[in-house]
This record gives sequence, structure tokens and C-alpha cells, in this order.
Amino acid sequence: MSQLSNLYLFAYNSLQALGWAISISRILSNFVSTKSFSGAYASAGELICLLQTVAFLEVVHGAIGIVPSGVLLPLMQWGGRVHFLLAIVRRIDEVQELPSVFVTLLAWGLIEVIRYPHYALNCVGSSLSLVTYLRYTAFILLYPMGLAGEMWLMYQALPLIKTKNLYAYFFAGLPITYYNFVKVLLACYPFMWLKLYLHLFKQRKAKLGKQHKKKRN
Repeated sequence: MSQLSNLYLFAYNSLQALGWAISISRILSNFVSTKSFSGAYASAGELICLLQTVAFLEVVHGAIGIVPSGVLLPLMQWGGRVHFLLAIVRRIDEVQELPSVFVTLLAWGLIEVIRYPHYALNCVGSSLSLVTYLRYTAFILLYPMGLAGEMWLMYQALPLIKTKNLYAYFFAGLPITYYNFVKVLLACYPFMWLKLYLHLFKQRKAKLGKQHKKKRN
């Protein structure tokens, strides 16, 4: 990797880490002050929408080969999150204060305030064993938590999607409505998510296995 690419990736991951740290602090501060799950999107939703939209760059990074992630898995994660945020939560005001939004954004935030600092440190040739361990361990709980929140919210949104006939103009020439599309998506979601989840377990074995061998040597 060239020095310029490395510098760019360090800046990108550092800015994402900062953005997610601000987001999670806003969500938790709102929860502590209001004792309510309803303010997560109001406190940090727009910032998270921006961060997640910009994260399309991670698909590009894999496509041009400056990171070894490839394209498919980053695209699956990016597409799922952006659809959840922009197509449903941001579009339907009535769901923005539901606890399922709090659960999802909290899980995402906790994942990203570990993941992005880990990547940024790697860009400068540094690696904190605790951060590496958390990067490849915290997902075991946080990924299912995020999945549960996303599916819960999409299920809750279904009656509103049907009532509002959401995105009817996009689906006008298709044999399926957006309402039915989301129902099919809900049925497929666990299987698509499982591919990402199992991939992370493979990464965990590879990364933490190397770390364990270094300690033994």
C-alpha cells in the first residue's frame, strides 16, 4: 500500500471514529437525561445517516484494492444499513422514536467506536491488543443485537409502509410493492446477516490466533 493511500485511510477511519463517538455520546446522554429510549434518532440520527452514507467509500476501497475486504460483504452491510436508515427510519416520522431504533443505533455505535479506531491504528503500524481483542470479540453480542433491532423496526414499520403506500412511484412498473419487498427482505435478512456474521468469526480466528502465537513466542 502506498504512503498516500495509508494516510488517506488513516484520515478516513479517524473521522469515522470521531463521528461515531459523537453519535454514541449523544444517544447515551439523551438516554441518561430523559430516561427514555425515544430520543436516539432525534439526538444523533442525521449524523449517523451522513456517516453511513459516506461509508460507501469502504465498498470503493475494496473494489480498487487498497483494503483486502473485497466488495460483496462491505456492500451487503452498507446496503442493509442505508436502506434501514434512509428508506425507512428517515422517511417515516412515526417510527423514529421507537425503542427498536435505540437498540439498533446503540449496537451500531458500539461496534463502530471499536472498529474504526482499530483500523486507524493499523494504518500507522500500531496495534493495541485490547482494541484488537474487542474488534474481534464485541461483535459476538453486538451484531445479533443490531440484527434484532433492524428486523424489529422493519416489522413495526410494515403497517405504516402499507398505509402510506410508500415508494409506489418506484415500484409502479414492478410486480411487487415496496411493502411486499420489505416482507421478503425480512424473510431473507437472517440468512444474509449470517454470511457476514460467520465471516467475522473466521476473521476472529485468524487475527486472534496470530496474536496468541506472538504472545507464546
